[in-house]
Amino acid sequence: MTSAAIYGCSGPELTAAERAFFAEVRPWGFILFRRNVETPDQVRALVAALRDSIESPDAPVLIDQEGGRVQRLGPPHWPKYPPGEAYLQAGTDVDEARDLVRQGARLMAHDLQSLGINVDCVPVLDVPVPGAHDIIGDRAYARDPETVARLGRAAAEGMLAGGVLPVIKHMPGHGRAFADSHHDLPVVHADLATLESWDFVPFKALSDMPLAMTAHVVFDAIDPKRPATTSKKAIRLMREQLGFAGLIMTDDLSMKALSGTLTERAEAALKAGCDVVLHCNGDLAEMKQVAAGTRKLKGRSGKRAEAALARIVRLPEPLDAVAARARFMAAFDGRIEAAQGPDVGEARSPAL
Repeated sequence: MTSAAIYGCSGPELTAAERAFFAEVRPWGFILFRRNVETPDQVRALVAALRDSIESPDAPVLIDQEGGRVQRLGPPHWPKYPPGEAYLQAGTDVDEARDLVRQGARLMAHDLQSLGINVDCVPVLDVPVPGAHDIIGDRAYARDPETVARLGRAAAEGMLAGGVLPVIKHMPGHGRAFADSHHDLPVVHADLATLESWDFVPFKALSDMPLAMTAHVVFDAIDPKRPATTSKKAIRLMREQLGFAGLIMTDDLSMKALSGTLTERAEAALKAGCDVVLHCNGDLAEMKQVAAGTRKLKGRSGKRAEAALARIVRLPEPLDAVAARARFMAAFDGRIEAAQGPDVGEARSPAL
């Protein structure tokens, strides 16, 4: 039976040890990073090998392909895409920006679908506040929740139309955090009314999406003792107040915002109500620790996983990729290159 986990792998090809581990623990899915990417044919072969290792031809294979600082596929084989905030700058108004966001997401889905990748960890629905850590920064579509919700839905719709599942993140909101959860545990002190009127708005607006990723952030108003990922109170809020009925996955368990062993982190997240845990860096010893704290994917979580995969469109919306890409690039007038910055969240094994 499938386990409630998503794992990375160490390089561009599966090792014999990784293949044996995946065959034994049978994770629900996998995630790719730059260390796993060389050429289109190589990525297709790796995706096929990952699925073959668990004998699941439709297993989810995830990637972070946002554009800007978070883009695992890039030149020379794949085009660069702009970060979230660039769409409003390129459009003459919100409606035009929305059309551009959908077009960009549809093109990204086309790139991914051709490789066999069927899940993209977009859209970012976090709404930054003044002074917040720039870990979100230009990844956000806007600086107000209504516009973020509107453009985020456009991104999700573009992905779905192209046969790729979107993942809304980082629920219930990372935009108010004053620390980078890759390195520290952010604590948000805003009261519940403030969170409901700002941070939660985009997540409520996209509560119909199939997949969501948690934030490794403590919200005093929800649970002052635990980050959302391992908090029963926070997961209950996501279900009841935000109305999210889809599958909830953790952000990367190896991030330093979380405490305890990796086994304890996995156990805590699943006990809190997350459906699936995510471990990204491809370190086999760490993955074995995660597996020790992971259970089978069944019951309500199993049904959510099945429902999510059922949302994949088998016949993507028709697209003239060459013409669509030319129109898309023209809208940015050469500004995409200037919008690239240092990579965010590239999970690496200590050996890499």
